[in-house]
Amino acid sequence: MTTSTIETVDREICNVVQSDFPLVERPFLKIAEGLGITEDEVMGRIIELKRKNIVRQIGAIFDTRRLGYTTTLVAMRIPEESLDDAAQIINRHPGVSHNYARNGRFNLWFTLAVSPFEDMDETLAKMVKETGAEATRKMPTIKFFKIGVNFDMVKQESDATTYFKPDEPVDSKSDAPMMDADWNKAQALTDFDIAFVRAMQEDLQIIPEPFKDMSDELGIDIAALFAHVDDMVGRKLMRRFSAVLHHRRAGFAANAMGVWNVPEARSEEVGNLMAQSRSVTHCYERPRFPDWKYSHFTMLHATSQEGCEELAKEISDTTGITDYQLLYSSREYKKTRVRYFVDE
Repeated sequence: MTTSTIETVDREICNVVQSDFPLVERPFLKIAEGLGITEDEVMGRIIELKRKNIVRQIGAIFDTRRLGYTTTLVAMRIPEESLDDAAQIINRHPGVSHNYARNGRFNLWFTLAVSPFEDMDETLAKMVKETGAEATRKMPTIKFFKIGVNFDMVKQESDATTYFKPDEPVDSKSDAPMMDADWNKAQALTDFDIAFVRAMQEDLQIIPEPFKDMSDELGIDIAALFAHVDDMVGRKLMRRFSAVLHHRRAGFAANAMGVWNVPEARSEEVGNLMAQSRSVTHCYERPRFPDWKYSHFTMLHATSQEGCEELAKEISDTTGITDYQLLYSSREYKKTRVRYFVDE
């Protein structure tokens, strides 16, 4: 399935539900009015996009760390003959949201989030034992520069932007938004906050009034539900409410994790330059190891491998960093959202 087989109106719907999903009582009617079609047609098309797995899920996106979870990227080297079985073992954990086979020294890469009631190192040690990993590197975020996954389905290009409030301070040297000092700190949560997260993280029903059941479950009216959304966004516990697309089925067949050997003295400068690229959906600094010299990680999506290579070359030209690798995903074992405050 590529964008060439998706009708224009479907692409327009995908753009809206990714970047500007309306938080109103009848969101699909609002989308329909903007596109000049009927509410039933919008719902029918989204149902079909979900059936084809182009739209994976529609729901709230929360800030994992501010909810009190500990997160890390993990790289493993697994014997090739047991890679698929090992990936399925890793996937059992509800805090594993992304899990890919990639080329290179480490062939299995996954993200792991653990609740405040779970020990990260104990969990990883158990995974190593169960999978028979020959080597494991825990790579938590040192500096966070960007997260902004968005695909322009009409133009067929990555359109990643940072999700910051317009009034956030800007670094005068790079014109890039400055990171919050507390980006990695857990925030205090009420019992209602936790109940809200549990309800709003679920995949949205494709019905005329999809928020009604959520508000009923929480014992509040819809106006209070949306007010709490604003409160959670203001406290930076929730990033946004939006759809997640299956990037391959949406036409972005190439997925490259760029790893860059950036001099420590240029860490922040280069990270901010990378973050300004519309083609970069994620940008982080992570630890180095004796057998791993790369410090900066960027996610690139394009319609072809050649497209990813061109995007990486542009970043290299802009930053002056020439020592890098592109690690392509050969198998997608898992891509979903972390499910918070649920039993394993």
